[in-house]
Amino acid sequence: MESPENILKKYFGYDTFRPLQKDIIHSVLDKKDTIALLPTGGGKSLCFQIPALIMEGVCVVVTPLIALMKDQVENLKQRDIMAVALYSGMSKREIEFELENCINGKYRFLYVSPERLLSQHFLGYAHHINVSMVAIDEAHCISQWGYDFRPPYLKIAEFRNYYKGIPCIALTATATKVVLADITEKLELKKPQLFTQSFVRKNLAYIVQNEENKIEKIAHIANRIKGSGLVYVRSRKKTVEITKLLQQRNISADFYHAGIEPKERHKKQEDWKKNKIRLMVCTNAFGMGIDKPDVRFVIHENKPETLEAYYQEAGRAGRDGKKSYCIFLHHSADNLKDAENILSKYPEPKQIKRIYELTCNYLKIALGSGAGENYNFDLNSFSEFYKLNYLSGYNCLKILEGEGYLQLSEAIHSPSRIKILCNYQTLYEWQLKHPVIDELFKVLLRSYGGMFDFYTNIFEREIAFRLKKTEVWVKEQLEKLMKIELIDYVQQNGESKLLMLENRFPNIHISNEKIAVLRARYKEKLDAVNAYTKNTKICRSNFLVKYFNEDSKEQCGVCDVCIEQNKKDLTFQQFKFYQLKIGHLINLENFRSKDLTLHVNATEIEEYTLILRWLKDNQLAFETKEGYWKWGTKKI
Repeated sequence: MESPENILKKYFGYDTFRPLQKDIIHSVLDKKDTIALLPTGGGKSLCFQIPALIMEGVCVVVTPLIALMKDQVENLKQRDIMAVALYSGMSKREIEFELENCINGKYRFLYVSPERLLSQHFLGYAHHINVSMVAIDEAHCISQWGYDFRPPYLKIAEFRNYYKGIPCIALTATATKVVLADITEKLELKKPQLFTQSFVRKNLAYIVQNEENKIEKIAHIANRIKGSGLVYVRSRKKTVEITKLLQQRNISADFYHAGIEPKERHKKQEDWKKNKIRLMVCTNAFGMGIDKPDVRFVIHENKPETLEAYYQEAGRAGRDGKKSYCIFLHHSADNLKDAENILSKYPEPKQIKRIYELTCNYLKIALGSGAGENYNFDLNSFSEFYKLNYLSGYNCLKILEGEGYLQLSEAIHSPSRIKILCNYQTLYEWQLKHPVIDELFKVLLRSYGGMFDFYTNIFEREIAFRLKKTEVWVKEQLEKLMKIELIDYVQQNGESKLLMLENRFPNIHISNEKIAVLRARYKEKLDAVNAYTKNTKICRSNFLVKYFNEDSKEQCGVCDVCIEQNKKDLTFQQFKFYQLKIGHLINLENFRSKDLTLHVNATEIEEYTLILRWLKDNQLAFETKEGYWKWGTKKI
């Protein structure tokens, strides 16, 4: 059996583990149920990927987002690790083929959404797979006390019971004590080993600024802080408005939200990751599964719904360990919409029932039918058709999802795929009889490998160009070949799906008491965010980590609260005196921190160091690579 260290080096290229990773891996290898609470960017994936590569069998990974599972599968494949993801948009035949591959031991990892565990079709195959372990990503989704509850997660324990004696690892970046207890209970974990890494991110400066003209402030910050950035906003309209403003000021920016076509969203995402654009102005639809290490700042133009969401989104800054900024733009007027937001998030039962009826009518689902059926469902088109508010419709559907009536899945761009269903000899004989299609197959076989063994991504436009034909002609021929079962052809899919979990009811019951509880719970979350913005006494980093049940006595020294308190430790006259002296030293142009002892009294080193830190944190001055202090672009 290979050691975890060998696997780490062989497949992932690292020499050493991050804190807690090795302990978590050994816990799983010892077949113990395990909970890993690691902050964003803490290396959660390796905690289940490495033991899965040591153990015999297939690791089933349950993850909530298609984009996230596809990203991880591609990363594994690039490392010559066999992995597959099952997601909406795949044909029934393709799913069956990949499940058979899992049964036959071709894959080490099988990524599925929690909704897949509800499918009897999937379970019929899954029971024959040699499952080595179950890994649950974003495990906080199992808790109704979590900020992103997903009802299908409740089926994981039932699924795991089919495989006696295998370990289960639950991973999350954000969970309070209540949520951790819920994870243990709902997953039916047996004496789980809990590993918690500190939530303190020492390289992040958390800043709250009271600002009325937020758009102007965003442009100002973008000009001051160099490097890549994210700007989170609440509405799709704002993503476009702010992007235009930034572009008018020659700041490289683009916008992103769930209403954009999947292919275009993918391109925007890739352009930002590759630094072709500097700033992404986005809704919270952007970011999950995006591991970009050099994000220098994250701005929140409006307050997020929870501190869990804020910590996760802000935590996308500075994953390379370098100094980065998390800036929360707040104004007292923002709180005036709290009551309205609570009612919008959890509408009246009669409104939810109406959306249920309209959805069934829109999809032409008859009474007593629909269970288990997957429908293409675009919420934008649905909202326009019935003249509904998009957000209101979405929130009603999420409650219907929570009640177990239906399941929504996000759209994602997926290229067309082909698998050749016959053997080499049969195909060759068929090509001899059909010279026109013979050329098509020659291009396919020269351009794409592995079609006899796997479903392979193809690009019809590229094939058409090589054949000097139209893209429509290529698709027509492939469809004909599929009808005679020479190939399986899965066309590009970029549509959202709605899965009906129950047959259409003539009337549904939504409890007034349940809605009242949900509203109260949501208000608690909003109150915690409001307390964070109003706080002027507790170090912001300490405030956040305490929310996650961690006590930290060490002040970060770089948040807006700490900087103001540091200034207050000196009288105004003292601060100005030391500041002038430091200014004189910087003007000499050959001053370094270690030279302080040559210019000031030894008893005052601490005070002068405080001034230097204040100048640096406010970007009034900086240190060169050689250690010399220089003035920044901003003036005192």
